[in-house]
Amino acid sequence: MGRKRKGRDISGWVIVDKPAGITSTSVVNKVKWALDAKKAGHAGTLDPEATGVLAVALGEATKTVPYITDALKAYTFTVRLGQATNTDDAEGEVISSSDLRPTDDEIKAALGGFVGDVMQVPPQFSAVKVDGVRAYKKARDGEEMELAARALWVEELLLVDRPDADHVTLEMTCGKGGYVRSIARDLGEKLGCFGHVLRLRRIWSGPFDVVEGVTLEKIEEMAKTPELDAFILPLELALGDMAQVVCPDASIVKLRNGNAAHVIASGLEYDEEVWVSYQGKPVAVGNYRGGELHPSRVFVYEGMMG
Repeated sequence: MGRKRKGRDISGWVIVDKPAGITSTSVVNKVKWALDAKKAGHAGTLDPEATGVLAVALGEATKTVPYITDALKAYTFTVRLGQATNTDDAEGEVISSSDLRPTDDEIKAALGGFVGDVMQVPPQFSAVKVDGVRAYKKARDGEEMELAARALWVEELLLVDRPDADHVTLEMTCGKGGYVRSIARDLGEKLGCFGHVLRLRRIWSGPFDVVEGVTLEKIEEMAKTPELDAFILPLELALGDMAQVVCPDASIVKLRNGNAAHVIASGLEYDEEVWVSYQGKPVAVGNYRGGELHPSRVFVYEGMMG
């Protein structure tokens, strides 16, 4: 028989304004410890030196992580022009340089080639697996790899500031799986001057905005106190624009067991993805078919019937 996981049975989201110099996994572990949560995860890794929105899922909210990772997200980042590094960011070694500096108009013209459906090659120092091994591990050993290009949807890529000739600040809205470091590298190559990311900040991810973020310092300061619970946001925020239906008492046992069950709804299309609530809490996500909810994800809380 498996060991019972220790901690509180809490579900929801904590939006952390991640500082530089710490991994995303370490942030999750600190949040889990501070709230004494049984289970925690995150929706979208940030590089250790990146800052901004890190959405930490607690308990049953971990089942909704794919809805956040699949959603659009936005970043502001500063590109250092004139230098390419082996990591495509400021942590690496400079491997190429140029005295050429493009004008603002040249940069704006080049950005158009990075909007829409684009293909990008991940950085050598990335978490992509090559023959079962993370690329960054091979790169640290001095191995150069041919990484396959990946599709990315870029909704928008704008020049927002040009503080000096060597630096340009951009804002990008994109879909799942984007590498900002690759954008900086490829833009520098297109402009003929090289480039790498100097600073990176995620300003929103799906429904979560950095203005809602709590600092890691505050989390540590309020750790193990009831006041920290005020920063837990509802699980259903991750479900976006999905329609909500209601589970009657007679259906809760079936739904909790992962079976199709009658729900109360109107105006829905056949097979539409919806979420269902019971006693004010989300209990499942699934497809609505002729008055029944066919669940794909079931959320289970202590004290729920069944």
